[in-house]
Amino acid sequence: MKRRQFLLGTLGAAAARAFQSPVADQSGNTLTVSAAEDPSAPVISRFLYSHFAEHLGRCVYGDGIWVGEDSPIPNIRGMRKDIIEALRALKVASVRWPGGCYADRYHWKDGIGPKSDRPVYQRGFLDTNHFGTHEFMDWCELIGCEPFLCGNVGSGEVQEMADWVDYITSENSPMARLRRKNGREQPWKLKYFAIGNENWGCGGNMTAEYYADVYSRFATFLSSHESPLYRISCGTTNEEWMKTLLRKSAKYMQGVSIHHYLMERDQPATEFNESQWIHTLKGAADMDPLLQKYIAILDNWDPQKRIGIVFDEWGTWFRETPGQGSLWQQNTMRDALAAGISLNVFHWHSSRVAMANIAQIVNVLQAMVLTEGPKMLLTPTYHVFEMYKVHQDAKLLPCLLNSAEYKVGDRSTSALHASASRDRTGKIHLSICNLDPNRAHDLTAHFQGAEISRFSGRVLTAESMNDHNTFDAPEAVKPRPFSAASVAGGRLQGEFPPKSVTVLELV
Repeated sequence: MKRRQFLLGTLGAAAARAFQSPVADQSGNTLTVSAAEDPSAPVISRFLYSHFAEHLGRCVYGDGIWVGEDSPIPNIRGMRKDIIEALRALKVASVRWPGGCYADRYHWKDGIGPKSDRPVYQRGFLDTNHFGTHEFMDWCELIGCEPFLCGNVGSGEVQEMADWVDYITSENSPMARLRRKNGREQPWKLKYFAIGNENWGCGGNMTAEYYADVYSRFATFLSSHESPLYRISCGTTNEEWMKTLLRKSAKYMQGVSIHHYLMERDQPATEFNESQWIHTLKGAADMDPLLQKYIAILDNWDPQKRIGIVFDEWGTWFRETPGQGSLWQQNTMRDALAAGISLNVFHWHSSRVAMANIAQIVNVLQAMVLTEGPKMLLTPTYHVFEMYKVHQDAKLLPCLLNSAEYKVGDRSTSALHASASRDRTGKIHLSICNLDPNRAHDLTAHFQGAEISRFSGRVLTAESMNDHNTFDAPEAVKPRPFSAASVAGGRLQGEFPPKSVTVLELV
């Protein structure tokens, strides 16, 4: 069987000096972790564990985030309580809101003041504007995350966007007095603000030259009274758009966005074969060369690494489930593997990737939670995020992986996929994905510059590729203790089950 070798993560200065090739054993899979203390090693920002909530389908209204104060579903000031509790446990870093394409038609003053006075629109769902600025900022405080606002460039004006920031952050201004009139005495803290969304498409069908000029104008008039805003421009995976935007407007931005979906919109979320399985998972792994390409472009314009990549829409996108609302899709082990692989890739590039927001948080696309009336379930993707949260704000440990090849037809990729980090207490965490749905794979992990003596861990796996949680069986797919490994002589040897995501803690 063919084997593949991957260097996983940028080496810091000390690691580069100490890093050696793994033991030359081609009979099994090997992982060499550069685990020596390295002050120059990049930190895996907790903001790689951010999310996205858009006014689509049942994400916000109906039985989603906002059910209203009079709902029989338990709520806190109209916000669904079980969702709040589930997301608090996930340690969500930030949530991007209100869109998405919705952002460039959203006028924030529609969502403030008495709810009875707020305008109602029919947008494929009944948009009551009951979940507006106050409600979103309150919800962020309840789940313990930072707000990330996406402003209206497509149909909005500079003054409107500047007033929104003023309304949220000012101590003393006409907008601050309006905020107080609407019930919030103290300003909120706000750092992250995107100036438009997909302005090359649904956000206005602009050219790169035109958007760069518009962006620079809007960015000039955006400031926060609490602290400088982290202003995010609308990038894309179009190379010429990115180069034009950076050439004209780099000095006005702190972040540039990229969107990338593993999109098979005609394919049912739970009915697929192994060829479709590898197609999706290889697509997740191929985000590595995609990021390398755009990091190289960014390095040319910003060698000081002042500008971060904000991967503020990513995830799987399959055919919506009939009868469940717009973009509601089930979530299987395929989604779980796609999430684990993607997070590993973001870890590797954490010196440039400042934030990543999976799409979306509730009832839309690759959601963390799904609801049906008063019922709620945690998806396999939720469990991956919960298992991986140990990497938040930990230092990246570069790895060298030698893995067997996983191949179906003319598509092939590495059977194993991994990332590693050290947290502030000195514990090492290792995340391992086995993409092969048919075979367990062994792995021998060597740790250069660290002594390990024991491990603990959890694994997420299932009998079938398309296994998922339902409202009748909400715990069919959930993490379980992992014990199929041993530590001896400072190295770990384990066998990782088919179609699995495993997270180990080593001390």
